[in-house]
Amino acid sequence: MNVYTARQAILDRRQRVVAYELLFRDGPDNVFPDVDPHEATSKLIIRTQLNDGLNAITQGKPALINFPEESLHSEMIKLLPNKQVVIEILEDVKPSEKLYKRCQSLFHRGYRLAFDDFVYRPEWEPYLKFVRLIKVDIQRTPFDQLEPLFSAIKSRKNIKLLAEKVETQAEYQQAKELGFNFFQGYYFCQPEMQVTKDIDASYLMISRLFYAATREDVNINEVVRYFERDTGLTYKLLRFVNSGSLPIVEDIASIKQAVVYIGNNQLRKLVALLANAMTVSHKPRELVRLSVHRARFCELVAMRKSPSMQETAFLCGLFSLLDAILDKPLSDVLYSLPLDQDIRDALCSEQPSMLRAMLLTIKSYEEGHWYKTERLAEQLRMDYTQVEQLNLQALLWSEQYQSLIGQN
Repeated sequence: MNVYTARQAILDRRQRVVAYELLFRDGPDNVFPDVDPHEATSKLIIRTQLNDGLNAITQGKPALINFPEESLHSEMIKLLPNKQVVIEILEDVKPSEKLYKRCQSLFHRGYRLAFDDFVYRPEWEPYLKFVRLIKVDIQRTPFDQLEPLFSAIKSRKNIKLLAEKVETQAEYQQAKELGFNFFQGYYFCQPEMQVTKDIDASYLMISRLFYAATREDVNINEVVRYFERDTGLTYKLLRFVNSGSLPIVEDIASIKQAVVYIGNNQLRKLVALLANAMTVSHKPRELVRLSVHRARFCELVAMRKSPSMQETAFLCGLFSLLDAILDKPLSDVLYSLPLDQDIRDALCSEQPSMLRAMLLTIKSYEEGHWYKTERLAEQLRMDYTQVEQLNLQALLWSEQYQSLIGQN
């Protein structure tokens, strides 16, 4: 399905783009929808960071993201690499001991904090040591009312000022003369719409995975089985591994390796976030079913020919249709995932390998090319009848998957 995000450029005093504010959208209309702010923030993070990643939208520049109070205290912040984001604390968040401790914690973990639509009051003074950016809505707070803010931050060299809602040349010039460091508004540009693709994932599957992941004694094999049955879940798992919030020490060659690598706590966090923010689209369901079918076929071949490769073979088949699901070149999609090089080669190159032979065999069989399938099967020391048998087993297995997720 299509995923919509708007971005608005933030410029420095030389009118160079230095960052983007990301804005949630739920359709092609470039307006904020009538949704709960926490829901909007949750979906924006899931749809960006667990699909193409923030860098794909901001071209490597920092991303400013609005955080209402509920989002600010949630675990979803951990999905965001601290070097890539600026956390905007919205204007309706009230000072409290809980907020102070949260800001302190985020500050010491390396996150940059900003106050959005800020109006200075003395009760905010203790928080200023954690803040690196203050945004002022110059339409709501005229320039002649800014003296208290300027006095409060005069000795705080680490705090920068951003004038937002700049709509005219005169406003820009006045803000610049007053010492604002950054600028944002319609005078420079309107928010730009960014359209990407999200992979469908079954809500029922996520619910069952959530149950399995939150048990006291997590059964890794059970968790892996749920991921095996949903391409969207597996894609988001690997995007999570590669999100920048976890150190990557080796490439991933199997679903089980990824699950073990992130550990139970990170697994629970990922599943909880997906359950909170996911949406279901039926558009790619057939493609997802076919990719699961291919995954099982490749796994069955590996079980017979090279048992040590069966998990890698499953992953290879599962991701063989990501280009069609996401409407992107497969090489671009795989670049964002920490996959084993053998899987990349099998999917994107013409270099002969057992993995590539498995994929070509099942693709040829799907297309009804009997002679070509026979020749490819010979590379695996199989014949056409064996391919038929394994395909039937894979089909029955994928149909069980379909019945498991029902209409979702």
